[in-house]
This record gives sequence, structure tokens and C-alpha cells, in this order.
Amino acid sequence: MADTKLPGLSLEALRDGETIYNRGYGFRDLASGSSASADTLYCIGSVTKSFTALGIMQLQEAGKLTLEDPIDNYVPLNIHPKGGTIKVKHLLNHSSGIPALAYAEAAFSHITHSSDKWIPVSKTQDLITFMRDVDGWAHSKPGERWFYLNEGYILLGSIIEESSGERYTSYIDRHILEPIGMLRSFWTKEKAEVDPEFATPYNVKGDGEREPSSYTYGEMLSDGGLISNVTDMGRYIQMYLNGGIIDGKRIVEDESIREMTTSTLRTPDEPMFGEGIAYYGYGLNVRPGFFGHTLISHSGSVWVSTAYIGFAQDEQVGVVALANGSGYPLNYVGEFTLASLMEKNPWNITALQVERRLDELVGTYDAYMGTMRLNVTRRAGLLNVEVVIDHSGWSFIISPGDIMGDRRLFYIQWLDRKIPVEFIRDENEMWMIYERYKLRRVAGI
Repeated sequence: MADTKLPGLSLEALRDGETIYNRGYGFRDLASGSSASADTLYCIGSVTKSFTALGIMQLQEAGKLTLEDPIDNYVPLNIHPKGGTIKVKHLLNHSSGIPALAYAEAAFSHITHSSDKWIPVSKTQDLITFMRDVDGWAHSKPGERWFYLNEGYILLGSIIEESSGERYTSYIDRHILEPIGMLRSFWTKEKAEVDPEFATPYNVKGDGEREPSSYTYGEMLSDGGLISNVTDMGRYIQMYLNGGIIDGKRIVEDESIREMTTSTLRTPDEPMFGEGIAYYGYGLNVRPGFFGHTLISHSGSVWVSTAYIGFAQDEQVGVVALANGSGYPLNYVGEFTLASLMEKNPWNITALQVERRLDELVGTYDAYMGTMRLNVTRRAGLLNVEVVIDHSGWSFIISPGDIMGDRRLFYIQWLDRKIPVEFIRDENEMWMIYERYKLRRVAGI
């Protein structure tokens, strides 16, 4: 939080159906100095998708739809990517064949004043108009490839309305939030912002400035509009860990939980180091091989608020992390917590190993007799090298190659050439070999 200037964060950890850790860190509002707590409200962003998927599974159990139904049965959107038929299940696992159309990104950019792009999409009918020419934008047939599609989950919200006869928010409230006991989870500005524990959302800028912002309230909420707290969300995770039951009440059948948490489609990202193949179920990510267990999770971000839920059913452990800003991925906070709950060494998580190894290389490096100076800083999973000569210079990004040993190898890509950059620790000194130069670290940054 200190490094990335996150204002506030709340965390809950669960083991064997019980909350064992529940607290807040930092500030829910900087202007008043109000502290974050376990009751603090944040927008959970795309974690909302799991609630939408759960609603669809309930309606399938009630016989009001099936996952094999064409979406044409419910929404007036005549699109057939590459001649195929989009079914409800294709929206659930992001396999419609339509790449992300970025309506949400445009909305977030506008509300954080980071772009003048304005897309006046405020309700599902607007979205359907926005998507009218999407057939020509399709990349593959339904079911063939994973493309994360916020717009698809807006359509699923509309499908819930058509098949249930209720407004989306009313359906989720009556059939999921209230039965689970999530009594301080809200959809509207009017209800959320009067709560004394509402967290001010912040746009955390590159220079660390934290600018108070707002959420994109409106009618289209089924892709990422729920506002909640870690205490309520902990009950939500308990329901999954209990196979669809909470406090003796069945919210959904165990078979539906299994469908949601089963790998249906591989995501296209590849692990750079070690294991970590990822899949998507229905509204949830599925990752086998997390310390020998299957990790079920989902992240969420509306730029001014971030979220993560994760659980391992066979170990009966779970975590919720919510923050009123972005900058550090909360999935790493969550995975660190889950590994600790499993009594594993969390520093063996590959992403955290890479993060530490990159941080160890940051600093100022001098050539022989100080004839040239390089500043090395970290930029996410890469390193930025700035060459300083008098009052001029240049900078370039180096990408990691083999960095897990004592000799850390990186590369500069230059048109048709790949130039190695190597870092070598020799006793208490760190050396850098860059093209024709050898440099010694003289200071950390």
C-alpha cells in the first residue's frame, strides 16, 4: 500500500467455514482521516460477474432457461459470429467469439478524467444499439476462443430479467444477497453513499496523487456494479465452500456450483515461469496447481476500486480483499493469504518471487570511473533502464528471460535483434552487463 499509494484496503480470511481474520488497513476517506474497516464499502467490479452467473444457474435449476439456449431467445440482438450461434453458456465463459468492445473502459476513462472519450451507453437497449454491427468485429465462432467480454455479462443481466420477470438487481437481491445474509451490499448511489462506512473511491495517478472520484452508477450493473464489504463477501465465499448452502439454506444446487467452478475454456495467457495454466468456468476463474490445489477466483476493477475473491474447496479456505484504488493487483494479496492459510510458504508464489527478484535489481549503476550512469527502475513485470549522460540520455525497457537463478538475464528487443542484459551478484555487489558496458550498482532507488 505504501509503495503504490493505495488509500485503503479491507481483508477477510476464512478457514473451515469460519472467519478467522477480518480487518481494514489505511483510509476509507483521506479528507476526513476515516479508517478502513471490515465493514467498509467498495465497488467489487467484475467479481459481480459471479453473482450474475449464479443467478443464471438458479434459473436453469428452476426450468426457466438452459445454458444451451440461444441468446436470441431472450435479447433482440441478431448476431452470429462467423455464422455460429451464441448460447447462454458462451456468454458465461466469455467464448462468444466477440473480442472486448471496451464500453466499460470508455466509461471508466471518462469518469476518471483520463480521456475525453464518451460512449452514451446507460441501459441495455443502448448497449444493443452499440453492438448492432458487432458481427463484422467477431474473431471466431462461439465456443472456440476466450475473449473477456463485459458486454456479454450485461446481456446475461438482461437474460435474467427476461427469464425471471424481475429486474436484475431485484432478482439478485431476493434470490442471492438476502438469503445469504449480505445485508449491506448495494447497487445504487442513494443507498451506498449514505452508509457511514462508504469508502471514497480514488483515482491513484502515476505520480502517487490520489484524486477523489466516483463510480459509474446506472442501470447496467450485471458486469461489475455491486458495492459490498468483506464481511458480506465472506458469507458469499462460505456459500461456495459449503456447496451452495449457508446457515442451513440452500442457495443453489451443488451440481451448479461444480459447473461454475469446472474448467470450460483455457484463457490465452501463458505463464512465463513455472506452472500456472488458467481456465475459466462460469463467472469464475479456475486455476489448477496452486500448491497442489485448484484455486477458484475472480478479480475486479473499476479503476477507482479493486477487488479479489479466492477459495480452494478441498482445503476449505477462502479470502476477500477490497480496496478504494488501483495500482497493486489484489490477487497477489489474496494468493499470499490463501497460501498462508494452507500453511505453505507464500513467497514460493511465482509472481511474488519475480516481483522480489526485479526489486533486487533496482538502483543506480555506474560504468568504469563513473564515465556513464544508468538508473534501473521497475515497471510492473519489466525493468526500465535510463541512460544518463550529462543532461541528456535515453531509456529503454528490458524484458525478463531467465531471472530465477543467481544470474538474471533480460533482453532488449531492437527491430530484428535481441540484445542481452545481464545482472550478476558477486558477493555484496551487483553488476550489470549491458551490450558493451559493465556497470556496478552504486546506490538503490
